[in-house]
Amino acid sequence: MVATALLLPAAQAHAQDLPDTRTGYWWYQAPPKPADERPDPDALVKPAIPPMAELATWTPPKIRKLIEQQRDYAATVLTVDAVADFWRLQDFARRKARAFAGVTQIAMLQHPELNAKSANPMVGDARDQLSAQKDQVRRQYLRSRAGEFALVMFSRSTCGYCRVQWPIVQRFQEEMGWQVTLQDIDRKPELAARFGVEVTPTTMVIRRNSPQRMVIATGVEAYPNLIQTAYQAVRLLAGDIRPEQFLTGAGEEDGFFDALANGPVSATDPRVLGGDLVDVRAEPRQ
Repeated sequence: MVATALLLPAAQAHAQDLPDTRTGYWWYQAPPKPADERPDPDALVKPAIPPMAELATWTPPKIRKLIEQQRDYAATVLTVDAVADFWRLQDFARRKARAFAGVTQIAMLQHPELNAKSANPMVGDARDQLSAQKDQVRRQYLRSRAGEFALVMFSRSTCGYCRVQWPIVQRFQEEMGWQVTLQDIDRKPELAARFGVEVTPTTMVIRRNSPQRMVIATGVEAYPNLIQTAYQAVRLLAGDIRPEQFLTGAGEEDGFFDALANGPVSATDPRVLGGDLVDVRAEPRQ
C-alpha cells in the first residue's frame, strides 16, 4: 500500500505531460473557427495609378475599374490631389475614346462596306430620292403578288379605332390591287379563336389556298408603315428572305443593312447547320 501511494503522484505527473488522446463521440470538441483573414471590400485603399505609357496598354474594362476606384477614394478623402488624379484618369479615357473615333473614321473611309453612309446618305435630297426609289420597289413587288395574297382586318362594331384603320386598308386595296376583307369578330367569334385575334383592329396578310398568315398591324397603323410591313411579310412568307432579314428594306439586299450580307448570324441558319461557315473577315462582295 505504501509503495502504491508513493507511485500515484509520479504517475499523475507523467499523465499531465502526455497529450490528451481521448477520442470518440463523448469526447468530441468542435474545431476552432478559422480566423477571418478576408480583406474588407469597403476598406479605404489608395489606388495605384501607373504611368501613362503603361496605362495605354490596359484594356478598357481594367481602366474603367481603376477610374471607379479612384473616384470612390477621392470622394472619401476629398483632397485636391486625389480629385485631380481622378480627373486625370477621366481625361485619359476621353482622349482614348477620341483616338478610337479618329481611327474609326479612317477605317470607314478605307472600308466603305462597313459604313452606313455608303447605303444611307445623310444629304436631304439624296435621302428623298432613296426613299422614293424604295417605295417604288415595294409597290411593284406588292402589286405583283396581288393574286397570291390578301388582307384581312378583324374588327368589332364597338371599336372606334377600327373605323380609322379600315379606310387605310381600303386605300391599300385601291393602290395595290389586293383583295381586302373586313371581319367582325363579335359576329364571328370562331374566326377570332381560329386566327388568335384578341385586339382590334388587327390587320393580317394571308396567303391564298395556304395556312400561311402573318399579322402586320395591331391597332391603327399609318399607310406608309402598312405598306412597308406588308412588303416584308409577303417576302418572308414567299421565302424571299429569312426572319433575320425582316428589317432589310427594299433594295438593301446584300448591302450594309442586310443582316445576312456577309454570312450567317444565327445558330439556326441552314448554312451553319450544314457546316457552311462564313468568315466575316472575308473580302466584301463586289
